[in-house]
Amino acid sequence: MKQLYLMRHGQTVFNVQKLVQGRCDSPLTDTGIAQAREASAWLASRQVAFDRICTSPLGRAYNTACIAREALQEAAGRSGEAACSVPVIEVVDGLIERSYGPYEGGPQSAVTAGVWDPGETLVPEGGEGSEAVRSRMVDALTALMAPEDVRTLLAVSHGSATMQFKRAWEHAARCDQDQPLGNCCVLVFDFDEESGVFSNTKIVNLPA
Repeated sequence: MKQLYLMRHGQTVFNVQKLVQGRCDSPLTDTGIAQAREASAWLASRQVAFDRICTSPLGRAYNTACIAREALQEAAGRSGEAACSVPVIEVVDGLIERSYGPYEGGPQSAVTAGVWDPGETLVPEGGEGSEAVRSRMVDALTALMAPEDVRTLLAVSHGSATMQFKRAWEHAARCDQDQPLGNCCVLVFDFDEESGVFSNTKIVNLPA
C-alpha cells in the first residue's frame, strides 16, 4: 500500500500576528523552526524511505521541507545509508495555499466567513473557493502518487489546503477526524492505487 505523509508548515510571523497569509508569505518564527525540527525528527524515527519530497512554492512551506530533508539525511547517515538517498525537494504549485484575495496581509478578523474554511464566500472578491481548493489538492497529490516507483511521499502544504484535502476523504478515514491541524502536524494516508482513494490513518500534532 502506498503512503502519503502530508505536513503543514511551521509557525510563521503572520500566524503569531493573526494576519491572513494565503498566497502571500511570512518567515518561520523560532518556534516554527523548532516545530519543523520536531516533526522532522518524528518522520526520521519512523525510518520511512521517502521516494519523493514535494512542497508548496511558498517560502514557509519550502523552508519546512528543507528542515525535514536535512533531518532525513542525518538519519540516513546514522543508519549507514548515503545522504544522497534522500530525494531532492520538488516544488509543486498545486500544493499552494488558497488565495484570500484582498484580505491577504490583513487581520484574520476581517474574513467574516472564517479563515480556515470560508467556503465560496471569497470567490466574488478574487479568492479561491473551498471546492476549487479541494479539487486542486486531490488532483495534485493523486498525480504525485501515480508513478509506479513512488511508494511513499512527503508533501508540505498549508492549513486550509490540508483541511480541504482531509475533508475530501473523510468518508474513507480510519482515525478520528475531529483533531486540530496545528503547525507542523503530519497527516498519514494510505493510498489505494486501484480505487484512487486516500484513507487517513493518523493525525500527529507534536508539541514544540
